[in-house]
This record gives sequence, structure tokens and C-alpha cells, in this order.
Amino acid sequence: MIYQESILIGLEGLRSHKLRSILTALGIIFGVAAVIAMLSIGEGAKEEALKQIQLMGMNNILIDDIPPADKEEGKGRSNLSRGLSPLDAHALSQVNPLVATAIPQRQVKATVGYGRETLEAMVVGTTPDFETAMNYAAKEGAFLNYLDVTEARRVVVLGAEVRAQLFHFQNAVYEQIKIGKSWYTVVGVMERKPSLGGAGLGATQDLNKNIYIPITCAMKRFPRSAFESEIDRIVVQVTDADRIQEAAQLVQQTLRRRHNMVNDFTVTVPEALLKQRQKTQRIFNIVMGAIAGISLLVGGIGIMNIMLASVLERTREVGVRRAVGARRHDILGQFLVEAVILSFVGGAIGVLLGFLLTKVIALYAGWRTIVSIGAILLAFSVSAAVGIVFGIYPARKAAELDPIVALRYE
Repeated sequence: MIYQESILIGLEGLRSHKLRSILTALGIIFGVAAVIAMLSIGEGAKEEALKQIQLMGMNNILIDDIPPADKEEGKGRSNLSRGLSPLDAHALSQVNPLVATAIPQRQVKATVGYGRETLEAMVVGTTPDFETAMNYAAKEGAFLNYLDVTEARRVVVLGAEVRAQLFHFQNAVYEQIKIGKSWYTVVGVMERKPSLGGAGLGATQDLNKNIYIPITCAMKRFPRSAFESEIDRIVVQVTDADRIQEAAQLVQQTLRRRHNMVNDFTVTVPEALLKQRQKTQRIFNIVMGAIAGISLLVGGIGIMNIMLASVLERTREVGVRRAVGARRHDILGQFLVEAVILSFVGGAIGVLLGFLLTKVIALYAGWRTIVSIGAILLAFSVSAAVGIVFGIYPARKAAELDPIVALRYE
């Protein structure tokens, strides 16, 4: 009953100073909204990074060619190394016991046409093992087979986006499309993969916009100069994921020997990349959380300042209440309730504002955001704690007022 009376008196005090109460709550509102927005951006970035790493394959090692800066560098480098080649892929799969398979890839942009529809697509020359290594299956028809590679057949498997743009709602399998100046038979269409659009890891691309042809056909139909690498990438699938770092070192040593110690390739381990990204993300979350926490701190200081001013204003009221029998803990409860109500209401509004803010960020900035229950509970709990902590001092000041002095206060 006593607590109920304190709550009612506290609410009446806030209602009698509406504008001041609203302005005081703004610090908490913006602080909570900032915490939720920052944590949701961090959570979204972490989820995006994880998907991107999984797209590269957690059991894979990616070896990418480093092209020469200009023709002169290419001429000089070609005396020692011609860059990545299918023979490198063969050597890795034969020499390294930790390598299950090594898949060469040649990539080239080309104009693709069907009927009146044309588009620019990335043509990827590869082998049948690509489907398994990248966990990427054909949805219609089938992927490339070893006979396609052996005979350098002009067959093609389309990414989901290419299929949609060229064929719309028509059947694509066994149709003829033109790539560059040659005609190819469509033998399959790949499943749609999540588009990761430049989340910053650099080693991936939108697989939906690629088309796949046999590596031998790519080397035959899209020849390169003597100073360019024969292939652009080798995807190495390891036999034991727990020894992927050891396998990566052996891969690097093997290729350096084969390339006469020329650094014309990079080795990327998705698993290591994920760990580094997670470490960076944790630091980002801490920094962003601290910045948002400062907003809550400022809001708490605002509550304390306003409550101190309120105590000063209502000194006579405190004196009257003490004179008619209110005890110190009743006065303490009254002012503490006001501070807690301000922080709770501010926290609730801040949660809603934070949720809306994440939607606006996702819509206009194109960032992936994930609002977790944990982020909401954390932000709301901190706002409640801020109200209690910063409300105690003004409440104690009010409770400790001498009733006789308070009644004489003008």
C-alpha cells in the first residue's frame, strides 16, 4: 500500500512537469535506441561474414593469382614463373596428402545472349569437383561432368540470376546460348545462393551471376597472352578440417617451389579469415557499445540533474509530507519512483525507436541488421539501472531534508 502511494505520488509529480519529464527522458530514449542500433549492425555484420565464409567453404583453401602490374613486369616475371596453371592444381592434389582435390578456375567476363536478351556475365571455367567443394548444387539438369572436361565440350551451367534474365519463365536446359562468338548448350541451372554483395572479404563473388563451362573449353575458347597466368584461382579442398592451417602452409611451400620463389599468388584460409573477422567484430561491438553507452550515461546525468532541481523546487512539499507523518523512506521512494519511471518509459520508447532505426539503416544503407532479444534486454536493463543509480542521490537528498527547515523554505 505504501509503495502504491509512492508510485501514485511519483506519477503525479511527473504529470505536473510534463515538458521537463519528456526532455529528461530523451537522453535515455536516444541512448537505448543507439545501443540497439549499434548492436544490431554488429550482429548483422557478423552473420554476413559467417555466410560469406561458408560460401567459400570452411574446408577449402583459396589460391588466387596476382596479375602483373603491367606488360613489362609480366615479361620479367614470366622468365621465372608463368603464374597459376592447371599443372599446379594437379601437383597439389598429388603431392600433398592433406589435399582431397584441387580445382582450377579460369574467369573471364563475356557477353552472353539468348534470343533478344543479352547481358555481361562472369564465365568460370572449372571442373566437376567445383560443385562438391563449394557446396553448390544444380537445381535443374546437371553440373559439368568429366567427359565435358576431357573433350572440352561447349556446354554451360547457368547461375540462377543469369537464367532468370535470359530465359525468364521458359525452360533453359538443352537450349543454345551464345557466349562471345560461340554457341553453347545449357546442361544445367544452379540453385540460388544468398547474394553477399561486397561485404568486404574480397574473395567471394555473387555466384548467381556466374556461368560455368569446362576448364579445358575456357582455356581453348578464351586464350591469353604468354605473359598471363593460365588460370585465376585454385580451390583446394582439404581432407581434415582440423589440419587446414598445416595444409595451407604445405600448399604455399609447394607453389613457391614450383614458381621459383616468385610471389605471384595469395593463399586464403576461410576459417582463419572467419576467426580474424570475429575478433575485429568483437572490438567493433565493444567500441560502438561504449559510444552508445555514453548516451545512456548522459541521460542518467540528466535524470539526476532534473531530480535535484525537482527536490529543490518541492522542498516545502517534502516538509508538509514529513509534517503529516511521512517517513524518510516514503520520501526516498517517491523521488526514486519518479527517476525509475522516467528511465523505464524512456527505455521502452528507446527500444521502439532503435527497432525503427535498424529498419531505416537496412533500407537506405543496404546493411544487414539483426535485432536480437539479448540486445533489447541489455539496453532496457541498462536504462533501468541508470534510472536507479542516478535517482538514488536526489532521492536521498530529499529524504534527508529537515522537515522544519523544509517548511520554512521559500
